[in-house]
Amino acid sequence: MKKAPFRLTPYQVQWLLIVGFLTVGYALYLRYLAIEFSTVGLACDAGLRTTLCKARELGTVLFQNSVFGIVALVIAALHVIRPSIVLLTGGLVAAGFGIVLYNIALSGLAIGLLILGFARPAPATA
Repeated sequence: MKKAPFRLTPYQVQWLLIVGFLTVGYALYLRYLAIEFSTVGLACDAGLRTTLCKARELGTVLFQNSVFGIVALVIAALHVIRPSIVLLTGGLVAAGFGIVLYNIALSGLAIGLLILGFARPAPATA
């Protein structure tokens, strides 16, 4: 029985592009306009309870504990074992957040593993 290599359709590539740009865009927004922006930081620390302050607090807790990098690495390892578009999308989201939000080492390793998910033997020709 031949094992077909993992290949993406054009629609799946478009889906991954949209998800990737949205993830990195929101992570950049969160980093530069919520976490590192001193006005927002002072307002949130003074007791302002908005959605932005809650997202800032959640993002800070997650990147301080390397959650983005660990999740990206686990999903990427699962993707290497059994590649699927769902695992690739989840790994891309976690790694995108991890790269932008200070979990660079683990997320970079996860991106490398996600790429290795495409390294499958070519199907045998008859």
